[in-house]
Amino acid sequence: MAQPATDTEATGPAVDAADRLRANVEKVVLGKHEEISLVLAALISGGHVLLEDVPGTAKTILARAIAQSVSGLQFARIQCTPDLQPTDVTGLSIYNPREREFEFRPGPVFANVVLVDEINRAMPKTQSALLEAMAEQQVTLDRETRPLPSPFLVIATENPIEQEGTFPLPEAQLDRFAIRTALGYPDEGEEITIVLDQRHGHPIASLQSVVSVDDVKAIQAAVEDVYVDELLTKWIVDLVRATRTVEGVAVGASVRGSLTLEATARAWALLHGRTHVVPGDVDSLFLPVISHRILFTAAFVAETRSQGRAEAERLIKERCLAVAPPPSPDWNPEPPGR
Repeated sequence: MAQPATDTEATGPAVDAADRLRANVEKVVLGKHEEISLVLAALISGGHVLLEDVPGTAKTILARAIAQSVSGLQFARIQCTPDLQPTDVTGLSIYNPREREFEFRPGPVFANVVLVDEINRAMPKTQSALLEAMAEQQVTLDRETRPLPSPFLVIATENPIEQEGTFPLPEAQLDRFAIRTALGYPDEGEEITIVLDQRHGHPIASLQSVVSVDDVKAIQAAVEDVYVDELLTKWIVDLVRATRTVEGVAVGASVRGSLTLEATARAWALLHGRTHVVPGDVDSLFLPVISHRILFTAAFVAETRSQGRAEAERLIKERCLAVAPPPSPDWNPEPPGR
């Protein structure tokens, strides 16, 4: 990924709170600065995250660390299995004979941070129970619509290697995730540190909160104020539209791709200490935001099979950039009057 420039003058309570939150999570998820930043970019821009990785790469720890770092934030974990029912996610109404009426018992989705572990092991009808929650931050059950708490973040995980007994996520559901990424294995030094740190228990057990829910909401409000130049907005749209025409793509990204790329770019800028978006922000986020929203042609899949999915995605990005080249890398579109 291209590394966006940092404006050291862009400081304030929101930037300071974001820095404290990220630094606290990095205490228990070592060596994953960029991946943690991607997840936090989804959180503060109102999106959700799909983590595709093999077991044991700290996906659950990352979700728990974010929740524990924010005082007052509720965390819930949903372990997906084929017999998991939609009401196990959303909750259900139970008849109270004493009161002679039905009472709603909220499910785990009514938490602030919801870890949906191995989401592709749940049946499609259960997967779809998350669609309304992720898209509209609400749940409709028994003809009544109930709002979900704010902030609200879904972190779903799946093992991309194991396919037996799984149900692939449909394109409509993949499109609800702002970002798809992977944590990957730590390097040797980090793995040694992890082993030493966990001799007497996991550090997550003693992780303290460093920001409040109000701090997170303030960061989200600050993200909305991050400046995006009109020329940069046009480039974002042109890039997403290019996914619909370049060779190798059967179905390109929708308008939701443009909206999400612009929103997460603003969050990415704030996480890098700036009050405005630069081209490097968009370049860094293009694949994490767009790659899961496109379908490759059968011919392109066959052509790149030996190279792997990551290389195929990189080739598509190159083709999109050829159709929609970026503004000058040195272009730094600061807010008017700066």
